[in-house]
Amino acid sequence: MTGLSIENISMRFDLPDGGHVQALQDVSLDLKQGELMSVLGPSGCGKTTLLNIVAGFLGATSGQISLNGHRVDGPDAERGMVFQKGALFEWMSVRDNVSFGPRMAGKSESDYGAEVDHLLEVVGLKDFKEKAIYELSGGMQQRVALARCLANHPDVILMDEPLGALDALTREKMQSLVLKLWKETGKTIILITHSVEEALLLGERLLVMAPRPGRIHTEYRLPFADLGVGQDLREVKKHPDFAVKRDEILSMIWDMEEEIMGRSEDAA
Repeated sequence: MTGLSIENISMRFDLPDGGHVQALQDVSLDLKQGELMSVLGPSGCGKTTLLNIVAGFLGATSGQISLNGHRVDGPDAERGMVFQKGALFEWMSVRDNVSFGPRMAGKSESDYGAEVDHLLEVVGLKDFKEKAIYELSGGMQQRVALARCLANHPDVILMDEPLGALDALTREKMQSLVLKLWKETGKTIILITHSVEEALLLGERLLVMAPRPGRIHTEYRLPFADLGVGQDLREVKKHPDFAVKRDEILSMIWDMEEEIMGRSEDAA
């Protein structure tokens, strides 16, 4: 079986005072190879926890995750992660950052050199390959992070708010780049975001998670990611269904946030 399978994942964090937090409860879903899924939900609904379990950084309290028929039980190069801040080596050059994975895998320059240079061209950084990371803008650093991830040939790319810290124009350019890379590479991508518009633009599938304990509330299958490949995303936003879905999801999440606030007031 190819693709990613998430089966009845629950996550409970025990607290020092003897209490506990049920972060996730019985989350199940399947992603086929090459699907792009965005994940939305109110703060504290377990989005990042779920992503970290898929990455292998956390072990679930119960349930299991499998990729291409084998069980996920820890970090592996088959699952690449792009963080909100690139988690790059600031003192290294752009090229050395992108080639880090292949070098750590014992590959020689003759094995990885041409591919690394190609990836730098794809993300628009071929003229910056000898620059140190600290010399780059935030958007350029995220381009390096994407290229570094792709250099490891992951089957699944996990993205945790990767564009959240960027200015509006740079964010739009990066959204277009994510769609371009998705179509060109055929990678399975899961992207966490707090932006409803971004989730609509980048989610071939869009998952809305309910407040704690985190669980799947609603799933959408949308045309906007395919429409956005090679197009001005501002034109995609003019699609008659875009505003309808945006308002529907905003209202859904707003109601969840109100429910959370009500719980807090009752507890006080």
